Amino acid sequence: DRTMPLSRHTGQIPESTWTLGFREMTEPWKGAVGCLGVAVFFAMTIGIISWQALEQSPEEWVLRGRDAGMLWERGRGALLLRALPAGRPVLAIAVGSVPATEPPPPRDRCWHDGGQFCYSWEEDAELRLSLEPPAAPGTECYGVRWTPLRPDVTLKDCFSMANVSWYGGPSIRAQRWPLNGAESPAQPLVSGDLSANPAGFGPILERYFLGSTGVTVTVAPDVSLLLSVESHRQFCLETPAGREEPLHYRLCRSFPDGGNPSQCPARSPKHLMRDFPPCRSPIWRYHGPEGSAAKIKRGLRSLVRRLKRHRLQEGIVALGERGTAVLAAVDLVPSERRKRQAPALVEPLELSITLSPYAGVTSPLFLRSLRGGEAAGYWLSRQPRPGASSIPLLTTWKGQLCARLNVTSEVALGWYLARARRLRQALGATYMAFEGVEGNSFLEQDVPAPAELAGDGYTEVLAAALATLGNGTVISAGSRSSHLPLFVQMSPLRSDWSHAGLKGLIPSVLHYSLLGYNFFIPDAVGGSVAGATQGDTELFVRWLQIVTFLPVMAFGTPPWLCCDAWVLNLTRQCIQRHRDFVVPLLLKYSEEWQSLGYPIFRPAWWLSPTDPVAFTIEDEFLIGDEVLVAPITEKGQMWRDIYLPGEGHLWLDTNSARVFDGGTTLRNYSASLAEVPVFVK
Repeated sequence: DRTMPLSRHTGQIPESTWTLGFREMTEPWKGAVGCLGVAVFFAMTIGIISWQALEQSPEEWVLRGRDAGMLWERGRGALLLRALPAGRPVLAIAVGSVPATEPPPPRDRCWHDGGQFCYSWEEDAELRLSLEPPAAPGTECYGVRWTPLRPDVTLKDCFSMANVSWYGGPSIRAQRWPLNGAESPAQPLVSGDLSANPAGFGPILERYFLGSTGVTVTVAPDVSLLLSVESHRQFCLETPAGREEPLHYRLCRSFPDGGNPSQCPARSPKHLMRDFPPCRSPIWRYHGPEGSAAKIKRGLRSLVRRLKRHRLQEGIVALGERGTAVLAAVDLVPSERRKRQAPALVEPLELSITLSPYAGVTSPLFLRSLRGGEAAGYWLSRQPRPGASSIPLLTTWKGQLCARLNVTSEVALGWYLARARRLRQALGATYMAFEGVEGNSFLEQDVPAPAELAGDGYTEVLAAALATLGNGTVISAGSRSSHLPLFVQMSPLRSDWSHAGLKGLIPSVLHYSLLGYNFFIPDAVGGSVAGATQGDTELFVRWLQIVTFLPVMAFGTPPWLCCDAWVLNLTRQCIQRHRDFVVPLLLKYSEEWQSLGYPIFRPAWWLSPTDPVAFTIEDEFLIGDEVLVAPITEKGQMWRDIYLPGEGHLWLDTNSARVFDGGTTLRNYSASLAEVPVFVK
């Protein structure tokens, strides 16, 4: 009994004894013990850190496919897509909705399913990665889905531009190719009118982004989405704040030609309704008097006489919306009073008229609908309160307070299309252009929209309806409508040499074509928005040389008004070259587009998909695989560097008949004001 307390006493050093002994130590001994304690603490800390560094790699595989895999990078909180087996980086996505330093666990919540990875950040968001069916043969796809776990969480994923050139997405005022050079604050990813909102997104927009590493990012149309672009750094997709809506998108990677953007899933024109005939004749925009129907008709006849006098009697005369409305008020009479079609106003040329889905609140068209009791159904309306009647959603169009056509009503659409057909017949028009197709009127006024009109639903529904009017239909916007047999009018450009003017034309051509809108009408030669260099002969000529190789040639200012006689002769030659050389090419490659989804107008990297030099070339374009156009886009230049893509190919200069190797750059290549460098493979 006496030994037990002794053993317990010796095993536990009494606090009083330890304290008393320490007090009796000399000062040097106290210092030595203190230093020893600090050293032991630091040694333990360093050991723990070293152990964590050894045990926890900065990157952790979270989902592996056959040819690639997703990793989580702990340091910055990023998802990485790497190609297998070498692990070459393809894509980096910075995650902005969860704590960056918190890593996913070694075991995920979907551990029983090898095709998924799931993890939840408590009270923030849940991440689900999944292997998905391939978008096309030779591709591998991943689904990325974020779900917020509380209302104030904003989901945001940012796609790095480091060593990746990006293409696609929205059109912008000063178009860049690639997208890396653009800059935009976060705003809804919805098409818009650049004339009304130059800082917004333009009329051609798809939720599709293509990276030079052979990866695509596609966002479903039902996802509420904001897009921001930080020049040469990243672009970000995010959900609206406070909405508690998920963010999900799809990543696809092409194999075995990884790193080849031309082998990525194409913007295939599914279910094409009929052929797209390129416009063989030029468009001449009417800018004469519009005060009355009589003045307009005299102005049209005067323009036709001048075109015939200058031997330009083949083409289309385009009448704007205001002029069309003036003629409609006079010539659109009930069918029983019109026994036969009116003679054409612009013979021997053809006529194009312009309409929009807007009606001014003081216009006869809108007032008639009110008298007929049709206003509620014919025009977009605010959601009524219970028991209340609907009120038209008024908006602004060209400076006037207007109502906008209700495209969700079959009755309203039928009425609108029937009116357009009657007007086309009454005026003897061959083509009809529809402006104001872009934009979301509900979103602009922060009013809840019907589900079918969320995002770019209005543009999509109206484009499908307008396509029933025939091949001679032109619309001002496109979203999920590249498969329809419609011409798309490009946004107006400034009359200058900037990216908002001439320098932005080729990037716009490549952007439209990549997204599937191959049959577009470029802005008028010389630009239609007043710039610092209006009336510049050099600008007119360089612009003319580019549009010669596009689907349609359009003119605002006739060459005899802006320039010398030699420019008029050059215009005739370019129109002839377009008809004889370009149109057959467009017909040939439109068949390839319809069968394979390949764009008609292609960037240099289409033939040099692994050459980084080709990724940023924005002043050249290919027609199919066989014609390279390399115009001058700098004021005062009579030479330029020309990149000839496709190593192993040979290129023939159509001006000099000289032959050059592909995969090379021609330095300081001559291009006088009267010529444009064009090469045939």
